[in-house]
Amino acid sequence: MSERVKDQDGRPARERFSGLAAALGAWFAREARPLPWRGAGVAPWHVLVSEFMLQQTQVDRVVPRYLAWVERWPVPSRLAAEAPGEAVRAWDRLGYPRRALWLHRAASEIATQHDDAVPRDLDTLLGLTGVGPYTARAVAAFAFGERHPVVDTNTRRVLARVVHGRAAAGMPRAGDLDDMAALLPEAPAEAQVFNAAAMELGATVCTARLPRCVECPVAAWCEWRGAGYPANAPERRPKQAAFAGSDRQTRGRIMALLRSASEPVPRGDALHALDAMGAESARDPLQAERALDSLLSDGLLVEFDGRLRLP
Repeated sequence: MSERVKDQDGRPARERFSGLAAALGAWFAREARPLPWRGAGVAPWHVLVSEFMLQQTQVDRVVPRYLAWVERWPVPSRLAAEAPGEAVRAWDRLGYPRRALWLHRAASEIATQHDDAVPRDLDTLLGLTGVGPYTARAVAAFAFGERHPVVDTNTRRVLARVVHGRAAAGMPRAGDLDDMAALLPEAPAEAQVFNAAAMELGATVCTARLPRCVECPVAAWCEWRGAGYPANAPERRPKQAAFAGSDRQTRGRIMALLRSASEPVPRGDALHALDAMGAESARDPLQAERALDSLLSDGLLVEFDGRLRLP
């Protein structure tokens, strides 16, 4: 274990956090949500699908789409054999539909370059379309039991409170992985549980707005609790622009229209339909054209002879 993480008295991580992993693991065994991509026997491809879908998306929205996806496409080659537009259509309203295109491309790469088997090596995983450092570590850890620190938004909040005594994590930083690596058990199986348990704790107990500290299995180790729960959150990132009336909302409306269409839709008909769906044309008459052009640029739509369809 790394000695980099220390408590306020300067004691090393090995001493300060002794017993934390066991306590968190025992809690996880009792309280973990029965999510379909967890547990023994889940195919690595299914883990990869879940990680794509869970990016910036709530678990309860992902579960039904995940179940439908892996039933329809249980192996990468089954998805690769379909047109990319079918992946976009099946993605439905999960948001950020480029993830569906990336997952389709990754499936094609796995099918043709890796004998239809998701690779377990980090560098090879990173070579797949749409797979970044977080997703590569998550797949290696959860699908193959490899010992890698896996840090998502929920884990970062747990680390901020337990290790650093801060109310919130603030902006992502390189040290987050070091913090997690310092706490990660040496045994790969225990490390896998610890990664999942830290995420679960942040999602269900150590939440952003109303943490349930009296129920926390690692309260005895928490620097934030020990300091009296100070309001010392770092500066927050700027808020995103409102969704209502945004280009993103208009993109979503266009995608909904094309997903429901059985035939290509004339461009003019699509633009007229947006008005009926409540597009903000009076406020910004160019918004629909701009959103449509961005979808074409992203490869989420294809236009030929003035007609639009999924790729």
